[in-house]
Amino acid sequence: MGSISLRNAGLVATETLFSNLNVVIGDGDRVGLVAGNGRGKTTLLRAMAGQGELTSGELVRSRGLTVGYVEQDMPASAMGMTLYDSVLDALPEADRASDSWRVDVVLDEFETPEALRGRVLSQLSGGWQRIALIARCWVLQPDALLLDEPTNHLDLAKLFQLEAWINQAARTIPVVIASHDRQFLDATTNRTLFLRPDASPYFALPYSKARLALAEADEAAEAKRERELKEVTRLRKQAAKLTNVGINSGSDLLVVKSKYLRERAEKIEAALQSVHKERSGDIRLGNSGAQARVMLAVDNVAVTTPAGEMLFRIEKLHIFQGDRIVILGRNGAGKSQFMGLLNRALAGEAVEGMRVSPQIVAGYLDQAMAYLPAKSSPLDYITGRFDLGDQRSKSLLAGAGFVVEKQERPISELSFGQRARLGLLALRLSEPNLYLLDEPTNHIDIAGQERLEDEILSHGATSILVSHDRSFVRGLGSRFFEIDRRRLKEVPSPEAFFAAMAAEAS
Repeated sequence: MGSISLRNAGLVATETLFSNLNVVIGDGDRVGLVAGNGRGKTTLLRAMAGQGELTSGELVRSRGLTVGYVEQDMPASAMGMTLYDSVLDALPEADRASDSWRVDVVLDEFETPEALRGRVLSQLSGGWQRIALIARCWVLQPDALLLDEPTNHLDLAKLFQLEAWINQAARTIPVVIASHDRQFLDATTNRTLFLRPDASPYFALPYSKARLALAEADEAAEAKRERELKEVTRLRKQAAKLTNVGINSGSDLLVVKSKYLRERAEKIEAALQSVHKERSGDIRLGNSGAQARVMLAVDNVAVTTPAGEMLFRIEKLHIFQGDRIVILGRNGAGKSQFMGLLNRALAGEAVEGMRVSPQIVAGYLDQAMAYLPAKSSPLDYITGRFDLGDQRSKSLLAGAGFVVEKQERPISELSFGQRARLGLLALRLSEPNLYLLDEPTNHIDIAGQERLEDEILSHGATSILVSHDRSFVRGLGSRFFEIDRRRLKEVPSPEAFFAAMAAEAS
């Protein structure tokens, strides 16, 4: 039996991220770890793995427990290795010759093609790099598994495969998963821990059911708070009345009683707890207005690799104002190449077969956020690009969740979640009327995803979206196109594609 126990655990950075956390994670517990970006998830996972420290409390792992920790990024030292060698490298050096068979077993579990095993990691997709990270951990046969954003960069086929693997291979050990993918959490977890500064609610339920239970608990807490505030007001009014009567009548008893009532009011007020409100940074978009009915027309366009190899062909695609188009397809089908081609056309590059309305103001968010200058600070980037002045830029960055000290750090030192918020802020300030969003939810927390959905829907913004996040796709899409047999075809919904990917993984 293995377990990880937290007793009165707390973490303070520039503010309290969580405190008084008491939970035991045992065999068969698959815990979804949910919190906003920068709210302590990674630090908690690192502490559980023995690679970091909490500010307070105690963390106990059962005797002899080996913990496997899958971080968000592949170590730089492994990027020059082949996929196979990167997994072999995770084994103790003395065991590599005798236990190399374990590498093949683990890579077989993830259905890794032989042709990819000898490829250098830096030449592979982000999805295969993610699989390599998990394989590096699993080859050590850990007794507990910690996963930090495991779905980033995975296509749906691999995502479904990962779900099935967690539910089978890791079903009997303690598992903790930090993820912003709501559907993935529902499919893989049976418990949910919501990290909060004061009390961190823990439910023996998967994410969606736990979210409902949390809403009920918050509603009850808010109602209790309102009752107690009313009681404080009543006690103070009564105390003031008794004080006046006591002074006017010379009654010491009434004065003493009024003092008692005030003390009761103060005790109730001191014990009041504010109801937690999830913060994700301000995500607000807009729609700068276009009168054209057809925003973009695509006729007989080939989408190719950078080397010119055919990926798929678009015979006809008209994008109308207000469309929220989702592009579906397997990994490597050409979704991101298509988004890049669209971005170049919208930026003014002549692309044969594409006609762009002159009213379009495009905003592009790519999954790598490569356009963000790594050496600049968020403040320098916003002031330099939009000429808003220091004070206005600082205010906007604060509203997007950047405390003052983070506004002047190099962007390269920011977490991916923070970079995503910066990218979304820049997107909003450019005031586009057509959004190109390539995996926008990869690094945005759940509250931020829901805010982004609401903003696009409420503004009627035209958007073209690539995402593996099923909840986001279902909540946002109005038209769906699938890349199938090297053709782009419109489909009535994403459900048949989702079902096909699930069937392939099972």
